[in-house]
Amino acid sequence: MTEDWNARQYLKFEDQRTRPQARVIGLDSSPDMLRQARERLPNCEFAQADLADWSPQERTDLLFANAVFQWVPDHPAVLRRLLAALPAGGVLAVQMPDNTEEPALALMREVATAPRWAAQLAPAAAARDDLPTPSAYYDLLGSLCAHLDIWHTVYNHVLADAEAIVEWFKGSGLRPFLSPLDDDMRRDFVADYTARIARAYPRRHDGRVLLRFPRLFIVATR
Repeated sequence: MTEDWNARQYLKFEDQRTRPQARVIGLDSSPDMLRQARERLPNCEFAQADLADWSPQERTDLLFANAVFQWVPDHPAVLRRLLAALPAGGVLAVQMPDNTEEPALALMREVATAPRWAAQLAPAAAARDDLPTPSAYYDLLGSLCAHLDIWHTVYNHVLADAEAIVEWFKGSGLRPFLSPLDDDMRRDFVADYTARIARAYPRRHDGRVLLRFPRLFIVATR
């Protein structure tokens, strides 16, 4: 019988064994996000760029994007351009929230129609379109691929309460709605939104709430 691995012995040289054999570069258009990333991962390389017009370096093996492309204008065309730029065997791996019709997102748009701030928030309400269908992505990218996987996963995140759902989206979907408002309007918007969230996401038996969150995944291999 083959002897089992000795994890402690193996990890005596963890630094050498796990040293990457590749150059990894992180991209973001936000200086603040890049500052946080550099603080958390000081040994990694980061660059400021806009995916709408950025192109990968030659011989790039993998493009990985997590919850990014839903914010990129005309992102299907950008995905096709980036995939076409990869060499044979290169991989484009993408995850995007597919939740525009979920209550958490729909209620942002609903609150934004209030006369007090409707004019200011009209651009925010139109900022994110529904994602294309999986078949649309398949037809868009398939001709460029040796292999293409597309699937959905629906997560049910267990959160403390309605306020926790609001905090979740303050870091993402709520940002375009809150940033144009002054402090008083922002406070009132959040209060109205929180009340609606509490009705849409009732407490479960233990007082917590479930945030239903569909996500779309694409893994395309050239």
